Amino acid sequence: MLETPTRVVVTGAAGFIGSHLCERLLAAGHEVVGIDSLSDYYDRERKEQNLREAAANPNFTLEEADLVDANLTRAMRGAAVVFHLAGQPGVRPSWGSHFDRYVHDNIVATQRLLEALREAPVQRLVFASSSSVYGNAEMFPTKETALPRPVSPYGMTKLAAEHLTFVYMRNFGIPATSLRYFTVYGPRQRPDMAFCRFMESLVEEQEIEIYGDGEQTREFTFVSDAVDGTVKAASADVAGQVINLGGGSRVTVNKVLDTLEEISHLKPRRRYLPAAPGDPRHTGASINLAREKLGWEPRVSLREGLARQWEWFLATPAKTETSRT
Repeated sequence: MLETPTRVVVTGAAGFIGSHLCERLLAAGHEVVGIDSLSDYYDRERKEQNLREAAANPNFTLEEADLVDANLTRAMRGAAVVFHLAGQPGVRPSWGSHFDRYVHDNIVATQRLLEALREAPVQRLVFASSSSVYGNAEMFPTKETALPRPVSPYGMTKLAAEHLTFVYMRNFGIPATSLRYFTVYGPRQRPDMAFCRFMESLVEEQEIEIYGDGEQTREFTFVSDAVDGTVKAASADVAGQVINLGGGSRVTVNKVLDTLEEISHLKPRRRYLPAAPGDPRHTGASINLAREKLGWEPRVSLREGLARQWEWFLATPAKTETSRT
């Protein structure tokens, strides 16, 4: 399907993973239509920087729009594949009054996109879901067959969007695949995410705030590996399936800081805080299905990936933006 140049749509194109995906697709010769609302979750200038390379390519166009109220007919016309990465991220801000935004950006926006695809059939819809749908999983590594039990409003909205894609597949034939990303990191990572916050605190000689005792584990996935799996999902025989994308780097947060200290030659000052509501104690991906169905294998180790992100971070002019909470 994607072996020859074609027209594709990427929602959330200005985001962390979305901008890398656009560049990968453009490098392969595809015509890419990016859709992004350039919302205020973090600095607009940073999102524009994310798109700088893609925007210089004549095969790229950007539609600045909110999926909920946009007329998507023109953007979807002639598209073979839609990669749906748009959404409101973040576990901790999803509680309280901000929940409406998560419903709007993760559930309602997905439903509007699916309605548009009823009128403009595509060969594949690839939906970016999250390991947050598992919550506190009972088994590690966690298989796709595990019962999803989100422990945060964010995870609940991502699971609802997953279900929506398959509801539309069953009723209207939209061939959808959901990818459950496990903690993606690397250059352009959102400023609210842990690695960016750790690096900023190191550079500013500030205490690094750690929620919990630091012995919680996460499965970390380098962004190029996540993008590679996402592209492969567009052409593999996986319609109707859910697939984990994990980097094979399940380690404690304390170990991440130890590794970052070795890379940066800076000593982290650690401040341990109470565990945050909605943060699972452990995450870990079984990636056997991705290996079997996508022919995919993570290639970037945590140490190599952290070194790449550190190098990018030091070269990035603005390091002090914080997310809206």
